[in-house]
Amino acid sequence: MPESHSGGATTPTTSPPPSVGGDGEKSPRRVRSQESMARISSSSSSFSGESIASMSSIDTGQIEDQANSIQPAVSRAISQQQQMGRTSYDSDALSHISTRVSQGHDATVEQLSSVVHVPDEVYDSIPRHRKLVIVCVLSFASFLAPISSTTVLAATPEVAAEYDTTGSIINISSAMYMLFMGISPIIWGPLSQVYGRRIINLITSALFFGCSIGTALAPNLVAFFVFRMLTAFEGTAFILVGSACLSDIYRPIERATAMGWFLLGTLVGPALGPFIGGVIVTYQSWRVIFWLQSGLAGLACVLMFFFLPETIYHKRIDDLAGLSKKGKAKVLWGMINPWRVLRLYRYPNLILTGLASSALIWNMYSLLTPIRYVLNPRFNLTTPMEGGLFYLAPGGGYLAGTFIGGRYADFVVRKWISKRDGVRVPEDRLRSAIPFMGIAIPACILIYGWGVETNKGGIPLAVIMMFLQGVAQLFCFPSLNTYCLDVMQERGAEVIAGNYFVRYLFACLGTAVVLPAIKGIGVGWFSTISAVFLMVGTAGTLCAVWWGRGWRDQIDEEKRARKERKLAGINGRVEEGAVVENGNVNRNKHGEGEKGKGKKKRGEKTHKKEEV
Repeated sequence: MPESHSGGATTPTTSPPPSVGGDGEKSPRRVRSQESMARISSSSSSFSGESIASMSSIDTGQIEDQANSIQPAVSRAISQQQQMGRTSYDSDALSHISTRVSQGHDATVEQLSSVVHVPDEVYDSIPRHRKLVIVCVLSFASFLAPISSTTVLAATPEVAAEYDTTGSIINISSAMYMLFMGISPIIWGPLSQVYGRRIINLITSALFFGCSIGTALAPNLVAFFVFRMLTAFEGTAFILVGSACLSDIYRPIERATAMGWFLLGTLVGPALGPFIGGVIVTYQSWRVIFWLQSGLAGLACVLMFFFLPETIYHKRIDDLAGLSKKGKAKVLWGMINPWRVLRLYRYPNLILTGLASSALIWNMYSLLTPIRYVLNPRFNLTTPMEGGLFYLAPGGGYLAGTFIGGRYADFVVRKWISKRDGVRVPEDRLRSAIPFMGIAIPACILIYGWGVETNKGGIPLAVIMMFLQGVAQLFCFPSLNTYCLDVMQERGAEVIAGNYFVRYLFACLGTAVVLPAIKGIGVGWFSTISAVFLMVGTAGTLCAVWWGRGWRDQIDEEKRARKERKLAGINGRVEEGAVVENGNVNRNKHGEGEKGKGKKKRGEKTHKKEEV
């Protein structure tokens, strides 16, 4: 018995077994028809549940009138299909039917299954050349927030001198930048599901542009901190909503390849930032860094306006048609409430993949942050530009990994689909990341850390290890990011938002503690801690591969059972408190009658209650 989803609601439907395509997904036309009919059924059934619960008193006549109001619209749509000579109901006609019935708070916000099948027509609606343009625009935009997080690293001494403070205080601003990069996804993720991807991208790009100008003009340390944090809050939306856009336009078996190119901007930014910053502060004021950032942000805003269409298949704001202002506000808050993102961590598989992503991002930022403080003294480098050259090594690794990392992840998915006779399991994608995250990156970070600690291998060893680590990370991030989009397709933006929330909190922690830790225990032991963290994250990913599907099914079943119990309780309360005496006398929770205008005998009341 498959399940169809609409607006977060799930309704079992009885239908013939669907056909399975090459990627393990159901026949697109049958799925779209099932989803459309289920959307109507969901609206009707949810009216008798959550919608009733939201009213303090109700008239049974109103229930019948509003429920029956759905039927003419359905009949008209079916009649149109029959007149056009179609043998099956087309979802395009049915999807535009407005039931004008509240779906209720929980029905709109919470879906009961983690698996949603999207019809192929959605992915084919945008031509391939247009998709390539979208990927390029989104990758460029995703370059901005990460590069802003690290360009200031090469200019830390100069910024500290400008504001008469220390390098440690300026590094705290970088940590706060990461903190706000972590907080913002739980805001922008739900908003993009409700209002669409394009409008969120345009708003955040304009705000990022303004905050970058504010940072360049910051007259004191407080203003510098504030504008840096606001820049981070807006900039993370590029990464988050950009990932969701790729989920909207690419099939699961194509998605990691596109994600690899998209992540090129996200990962190259932190690596190129210090080099660019080092060149600028060698010859100009550090404020030029943020003027350059402002110009790039303005360009991104223009490119998005002209080349980024709306990609989302269904905006949840459309589900609110026909509600009162009060009801609309209540349901809308449920849709955009940040807590709905954090509640996703009831799924253990999302916790473990979040831990793995956090280990990777911890390793990346704890490697990049202290380069000027660690390598310049070791190798007798004297200028910011010389130290900035080291950042090109991991940046080159990210670029090289882009060409093969995402493609390898998609190859692994297709291989396991073939092994499972056409069935696609989202957890199979994680298999491509395990050898690189559990073996290659820990080995590179250990050799790098202890080589620097013991002054062995010199500059070549450090550069080679940073390059190889960059390549290996591009075999991990596309798999983890795409898994977040695959595992709960209907809520992909929220799942990836939760993942970014966790990973950037660890990036914040790593940026804040790396310098004090290296001064206290040395580069070698700190690298050992990072390597152990990566291996723990790999173990968690393996657990998700082995048991993730069972965890999801178990929690989905618990949600269905809880929903059924809730509906049963609501229906029971409605029956007990039904309106009697033609709607003028109500039954209270004690079963005692309330007098209407005319006096009635107890026997007559009992008789009418039985009739109701």
